[in-house]
Amino acid sequence: MRLPFCARGAAALWAIFAVSSVHADMVGHGGPVRALAVSPDGNGLLSGSFDTAAIRWSLKTDTAEQVLRYHADAVNAVAFLSGGRLVTAGADARIAVWTAGRQRPDRVFEGHGGPIVALAVSPDGALLASGSWDRTVRLWSLSDGASRVLEGHSQNVNGVAFTPDGRSLLSVGYDLTLRIWRLPDGQPEVVTLPAPLNAVVVAPDGEIVTGAVDGMLRMLTADGKVSGEVAAGPTPVVALTISGDGTLIAAAGIGGTVAIIDRKSRSLLRTLVVSGLPVWSVAFLPDRETLMTGGADGKIRRWNARTGDPIGSNLSGTPADPLAAYAGDPGADVFRACVACHTLSDKEVQRAGPTLAGLYGRKIASLPGYRFSEALKTMDIVWTPETVAKLFEIGPNAYTPGTKMPEQRIGSAEDRRALTDFLGRATSR
Repeated sequence: MRLPFCARGAAALWAIFAVSSVHADMVGHGGPVRALAVSPDGNGLLSGSFDTAAIRWSLKTDTAEQVLRYHADAVNAVAFLSGGRLVTAGADARIAVWTAGRQRPDRVFEGHGGPIVALAVSPDGALLASGSWDRTVRLWSLSDGASRVLEGHSQNVNGVAFTPDGRSLLSVGYDLTLRIWRLPDGQPEVVTLPAPLNAVVVAPDGEIVTGAVDGMLRMLTADGKVSGEVAAGPTPVVALTISGDGTLIAAAGIGGTVAIIDRKSRSLLRTLVVSGLPVWSVAFLPDRETLMTGGADGKIRRWNARTGDPIGSNLSGTPADPLAAYAGDPGADVFRACVACHTLSDKEVQRAGPTLAGLYGRKIASLPGYRFSEALKTMDIVWTPETVAKLFEIGPNAYTPGTKMPEQRIGSAEDRRALTDFLGRATSR
């Protein structure tokens, strides 16, 4: 999930020189913006990207104040700490604690065995929680770095959040479960929901909101009882945020839209059309109505969530479906699950994974300019219809051990054949 060095270098230059006179799209990253956090005073923004960098922005001028470079892989989660400190976490399984303005982290936390994708800071600022694809949650002391492992999830942990009173920690995972860890003992209450979970937030009154791959938001009481649900859209929800007063929820999806939900009435107020590419991150400003979004096109945008209007953006206002030209193609329908991470053309904006342009006949991990997992570089696989079909028949973890590609299989031989035929046509142009 990394971008080439040239893209990362360009990101740093853009970050330094991207200046806007009035609010506009904030351009600085050389890849999809995976994470956003707003400072408590609303004047600063911290972003993390697949380009391996984090950027500290001024929201008064929409300019980059600092590019933070430490991680060896995608920066998946970011947060503000007290005293002018920042925290970043990445697919390299590391957490870096920074002081604003310094070029190197003050401290690095290590212990996770897989990509870290979520962070949460306790209300008193003493603890940091991290969720990882190693299927664990960790609690870290921000004073001395001591950690504690919370185990129980059987699949990737995708989200963590503290309750407003700090007495409980919530985690959600691909195993369909919400776990409510009662602190300090850490014994969990387990709630099983109908679909794999990607995100969780907590309202000021303690109500829990989860976002799932079926496009649904499910609300639960503080003790884990389902109290309502809202359909955010037809594609998986990958990020959630809630306004400071708890009235609005923003749910980002891989289809390029953000659903704005009225929490009290359990109703969809509007859908923001951001782009045809995934929206990976969302964050409300303290004014309770300005929403920041981070997209797969590398841009950070600002919205009025109550009116649905973009603020200072150059958006066209219409979604762009990257597969529109293949409407009705059964192989394209199968590929739609892959379009969030892979392009069919090397002329499109880089996404999380390598472009598939010219795929067939190419040796695994040989695409110039893309940083692959070391494990893939030693494999003797050439991509053909047969090897691609095998990849999805037995799954990436079995066929290409050490890959960063999410685990997914296609059980139907007919669907696998439709996909490989489609790739043969669509990637050779």
